[in-house]
Amino acid sequence: MINYLLKKTIYAFATLFGVVTVVFFLFNILPGDPARMMLDQNENPEQLLAVKKKYGFDKSLSKQYLLYLNDLSPLSLHSNHTEDFSYDKGQYTGVNLLTINKTTLKFKLPYLRESFQKSGKKVSSIIYETLPNTVVLAVLAIGLAFFIGVLLGIVSALFHNTWIDRFIAVVSTFGMSLPSFFSAILFAWIFGFILHQYTGLPMIGSLYEIDDFGEGKRLVLKNCILPAIVLGIRPLAVVIQLMRNSLLETLSQDYIRTARAKGLSNTTMIRKHALKNSLAPVVTALSGWFASMLAGAVFVEYIFGWNGLGKEIVQALNTLDLPVIMGAVLIIASSFVIITILVDLIYAYLDPRIKLN
Repeated sequence: MINYLLKKTIYAFATLFGVVTVVFFLFNILPGDPARMMLDQNENPEQLLAVKKKYGFDKSLSKQYLLYLNDLSPLSLHSNHTEDFSYDKGQYTGVNLLTINKTTLKFKLPYLRESFQKSGKKVSSIIYETLPNTVVLAVLAIGLAFFIGVLLGIVSALFHNTWIDRFIAVVSTFGMSLPSFFSAILFAWIFGFILHQYTGLPMIGSLYEIDDFGEGKRLVLKNCILPAIVLGIRPLAVVIQLMRNSLLETLSQDYIRTARAKGLSNTTMIRKHALKNSLAPVVTALSGWFASMLAGAVFVEYIFGWNGLGKEIVQALNTLDLPVIMGAVLIIASSFVIITILVDLIYAYLDPRIKLN
């Protein structure tokens, strides 16, 4: 177990390093000048030079990359008399480990810098405010996909090769083929506009809204319904088919035949013997879907006006707010890595035959 976690930790840092490198150079070679966008195209040369110097745009791309890695790394170099190692000097603190010739090796939390467009607001604060909303949406969508998908998968397996099985297969295939952005527009229009007087569901809205008197935020749970359903449609279709096929394979095993020969009912046999082993591929698939939802929720959140990380990414892309884009991508990549490790552990628990190496 320890060797497995150590190996996965090394792989995780290598993966995140690769993600940071690719995304950094990709967005820095795209056309567009973040400094000009920060000044809203109304700059004079002095203002433009000052902004570029403040945010390090006057340095070479390789120097900017090294500076970003230094800010991002838990172990970083700092100097009190030069700006060789950071242009955000003094924005964070940490524990000094070693000092040589006025250069200090410091242990600190990763620093994601500040937004270009939100008056110097820290990217970590933006993620802290928006990520929980996206996680809530993803958890609701995954919960919907898991419970309904497992139930329909069991029904489909018990009635395989009947009209019930074929009907569920057609519905799940249709759900899988629908792009999320199209489903979001369709559901918002039908249930949030045309049928609003019957459903009471809004076309747009977030988890919290400002109350009528502007004195604070209030929780509005009904705003979760439509975006969670839309986000859960595609994983629901996958879970149905995986659960059906896995359960049919499990029911063909020798120990299931023995249990059936003892006179156990289908309900008891599935609940006590077949269900646990059949869930392994479902858990694996849902893990990938949960992590991808943090990225795939971009269109859904934007269409429904959900104040989550996805909507923040769209706004950052429109304004070339590179620190926000980098921070959001890094958080999503970290989620993939962490969830992958957790799923391996859950998979080993569900199937004791699997050994972690």
